[in-house]
Amino acid sequence: MGVPSIKFCMTLLVLSLLISFLSQSRTEAVPTYTYHSCRNAPSFTVNTPYQSNLNQLLAYLSSNATRNIEFYNATASAMGSADTVYGLFICRGDMSADVCRDCVAKATKDIVIRCPVQKAAVVWYEECMVRYSYRYIFSSMATDPSGLLSSPLNMSEPDRFNQLVRATMNDLASQLSNVRAGAKKFGTKEATFTPFKFLYTLAQCTPDLTGADCNRCLVIAINTLPGCCGGKQMGSVLFNSCIVKYAVSLFYQSANTLAPTPPQDQVPGSTISPKGKSQISLQTIVVVVASISVSALLFVAGYCYLRRKQRKKYNVIQEENAESLQFDFATIEGATDKFSDDNKLGEGGFGVVYKGILPNGQEIAVKRLSQTSGQGLGEFKNEVITVAKLQHRNLVRLLGFFLEGEEKILVYEFVPNKSLDYFLYDPKRREQLDWSRRYKIIKGVARGILYLHEDSRLRVIHRDLKASNILLDQDMNPKISDFGMAKIFGINQTQGNTNRIVGTFGYMSPEYAMFGQFSLKSDVYSFGVLILEILTGEKNSSFCQANSSEDLLSYAWKHWRDETPLELLDPTLGDSYTKNEVIRSLHIGLHCVQDNPADRPTMATVVLMLNNDSVTLPLPQRPAYFFRSRTDDNRRSNEPESNQSTSKSISYSANEVSITELYPR
Repeated sequence: MGVPSIKFCMTLLVLSLLISFLSQSRTEAVPTYTYHSCRNAPSFTVNTPYQSNLNQLLAYLSSNATRNIEFYNATASAMGSADTVYGLFICRGDMSADVCRDCVAKATKDIVIRCPVQKAAVVWYEECMVRYSYRYIFSSMATDPSGLLSSPLNMSEPDRFNQLVRATMNDLASQLSNVRAGAKKFGTKEATFTPFKFLYTLAQCTPDLTGADCNRCLVIAINTLPGCCGGKQMGSVLFNSCIVKYAVSLFYQSANTLAPTPPQDQVPGSTISPKGKSQISLQTIVVVVASISVSALLFVAGYCYLRRKQRKKYNVIQEENAESLQFDFATIEGATDKFSDDNKLGEGGFGVVYKGILPNGQEIAVKRLSQTSGQGLGEFKNEVITVAKLQHRNLVRLLGFFLEGEEKILVYEFVPNKSLDYFLYDPKRREQLDWSRRYKIIKGVARGILYLHEDSRLRVIHRDLKASNILLDQDMNPKISDFGMAKIFGINQTQGNTNRIVGTFGYMSPEYAMFGQFSLKSDVYSFGVLILEILTGEKNSSFCQANSSEDLLSYAWKHWRDETPLELLDPTLGDSYTKNEVIRSLHIGLHCVQDNPADRPTMATVVLMLNNDSVTLPLPQRPAYFFRSRTDDNRRSNEPESNQSTSKSISYSANEVSITELYPR
């Protein structure tokens, strides 16, 4: 009888805990409205495609708030690209999933009531913010429109209080500036004003901002506080990309904050002491221990169940994300006129790319992967979900996919001006690439790679960066494409090794081509080759054919060494170039193609060097793949030793050959 009794008691205990848990029904959170703005926004006409897209977007944002996601952005363009709507929501970092869900659901309904026909609007609640616009709003810092809120009650010693607010807020902003893009940018900080009055501060940026942009947004907000809220017991500045708030009473959930800090400026001699010990009964201890034990058992059982479920099917969130991106085959077939040759944009080992037009008029690029691709269902869907998360103005945007049997199709935004190689390697078309356009392309590609390496929610190595994978939009802005060979890293991972070499000869870094070692610096090397091609207008592999004794890198190095950098420029540029920009670009390009990966700059450094003339660059050393001629051997004695020690002589076929893994491109 003993064993059944124990089981019976345990069953009763579990049932009682479950009943207790279920009986504590969740009290529906009532979001606290604070401010909204849609001033100066253009209007749309009711019952038009824009309104339809807006309604779909808001519904989609609301539905995604149910998945324990506190930040989400989306695009709606179902009725045509001219009426695209961009939107996002962010919940305050200390809010629970339930509160976040309720707030976003309320805000998405409320925003169309407060701004019924405006094409751009934002609404703030204490718990969340919802924003939409007809303009692209992702990954860019915005401070207008803004909301300013303050308490009618004044503080004693307002000057000293204002100083404490500024110092505490600046410390908090500094903390958040060190958080990488894609990560949660939320924190709180407390300080002591008097022994009986404390200061509580909160700051948050949207996760898609870089650390620098987050800091810039917060600094602007903090500098706005004195004008609106100086000396007040509460003050708040609401921007599109960040918020700051302070008060003398606790207004956030301290247990959930990411950056809690102990109170500052404690008055000498003052302490906060725990109260006297209370008498805890044995019965209470037994109940607590039993509750914890049963909870632990339930947790383990639930965890094991979920792990078994994962082995049978893909992660539920990923599956839902994938389904939301899936196209119907008939739609794609109709858009491309049944994959007509007249709509063919290009062809390679990965398959064929077609131009398509959806029934709503939106232009798309359809990449139909080769039937021989061996990638599995799960790998394909995971890659689609991954690439769909990458949103940057210098990356081609993935719209969706189709997958059934061996048929694998990727649907991208259509970029009208083809690829960089279409212009750069053609003697006539390259004339359309004046220096200002070429320099803009260099800077844009650099920003795109920096986003992949450091600022996206993922860390991505492209591994096949070259001119044919740089697409140009209607304004000749560059967009990096073709992520079929991309490698996704963990946040703290920077390098890897593979036995399957993928990429294009001439763009591969030497350590990758020879040993299969790839890293962020592999993309840096490819970017350096691309810069040299843009400067000369020459294709790296074709240059080898025309000059059997040297390649493009050695040719560029010689002109740098001989102090004749302008002589390597594409003759079609004439005198349109800016000398300092050309020399700086060559300097950076040669730095990127150095033999030792440690000597190559990071993309963050590259972007800084391209945008700041005051940055002093170290002298580059001899690049990798340096082909010496006899003339060079005779000159070696006149060169610095540091330039001699880094040379390598590696020969590849003159033809541009892409070696491809079985991954979609």
